[in-house]
Amino acid sequence: MLFETVFLAQARASNGPDPPDPDQGCNSMSDPRNREYIQPVFSDPQIGNLETPINASGFSKSFINNLPAYRKGIAPLQRGLEVGMAHGYWLIGPFARLGPLRDTDVANLAGLLSAVGLVVILTLALSLYGNSAYDVPDPVVTVTAKPPDALKTSEGWSQFAGGFLVGGIGGAGFAYLLLSNLDLLNGISTGVFN
Repeated sequence: MLFETVFLAQARASNGPDPPDPDQGCNSMSDPRNREYIQPVFSDPQIGNLETPINASGFSKSFINNLPAYRKGIAPLQRGLEVGMAHGYWLIGPFARLGPLRDTDVANLAGLLSAVGLVVILTLALSLYGNSAYDVPDPVVTVTAKPPDALKTSEGWSQFAGGFLVGGIGGAGFAYLLLSNLDLLNGISTGVFN
């Protein structure tokens, strides 16, 4: 053991850096193969972010830049409505299917009320955030567009929060109607497609 330690120390001193560890494959940052695909953002390792084929690809950039928070040409109310509809629609499921009333007849109603309650809490959090002083984040590798100017004011955040509330309650209500009428929808789809 001592011999191996001394031998490795001498080999490092004479040969420079260690070759890549074959057991780690390309998972080691010292592996030269990673330098082809993974680079520090803006070639500055002090930023603490890496540019990878996933987060710096054209698909990822266009997908994130087309989300309602960064899309150009829409009002804050419409942004909030779109974000709220998506959140309200998906929030009812975990409450209805995993909540304590999941095996009762009122599971869907309990899920709806829980989702609406969470949307109201999130709307209050959005309002508090919009009324506080904050710094606008700088663009990063994935998100190249800056947030719209309307979301830099408390009025814009107020409109966004109002749209989020209406969209969240509407999305949860739509999901509730779908869950409550699942047997009817299943019968229609089997009758139409068979």
